[in-house]
Amino acid sequence: MSALYSLVGIAIRLSRETPLSAQTATLNRSASDLEWADFSYQLLGVASALMPVALVVLLLWRHTRPHLGRLGLDLTKPGRDSAQGLGLAAAIGIPGLGLYFLSRSLELNVTIVASDLSPYWWSVPMLLLLALRAGVLEEVIGVGYLFARLEQLKVPLVWIIIGHAFLRASYHLYQGLGGFVGNFIMGLVFGYFYAKTRRLAPLILAHTLIDAVAFVGYPLVAENFPEILGNVG
Repeated sequence: MSALYSLVGIAIRLSRETPLSAQTATLNRSASDLEWADFSYQLLGVASALMPVALVVLLLWRHTRPHLGRLGLDLTKPGRDSAQGLGLAAAIGIPGLGLYFLSRSLELNVTIVASDLSPYWWSVPMLLLLALRAGVLEEVIGVGYLFARLEQLKVPLVWIIIGHAFLRASYHLYQGLGGFVGNFIMGLVFGYFYAKTRRLAPLILAHTLIDAVAFVGYPLVAENFPEILGNVG
């Protein structure tokens, strides 16, 4: 459904006379003018988004250890998982930032507004929580569960990796061609890594770090270096 909504969204954007780079896509919005209500809505949004993850955990839970072995989630290799997660975050995040600026300069991508949350005391912790939500949701379902079920159906591994990459790219299509291409490449890298290691924790960590830097760093860049982000008004 996210991919279908994204497809409709990019069709609407392309139908406008305004170039893509002059249009904006806001990732994390304030939900209310009241601080307590905004905080409550944000927490409820995180909780509701993670319900499908809870369902996946229930469906793939084993009675013997490791309970989430089919997802590659356990605490047996914390050091290695952390190092690999950091490496993946750097390998994807740095080139991805360059691809974003290039595609926007070529009028192939919208301008991404990572956050418009009001500057409350809880804004930064909430953005970090939202980054974690995205990492857990997309990797557990889009990688772990997808691989488990498609392998059960005897789908060749190469097609699972390509299908996963296409799915990941599709629900980011609302960003434009740059977002599609960047996330397709990310999907290929993450899918290949998971196929080789069967470790989901590094993917969750890498995804969370990439989003955390984008979400928390955006207000700082917008305030101090607005020319980098272009017109986001």
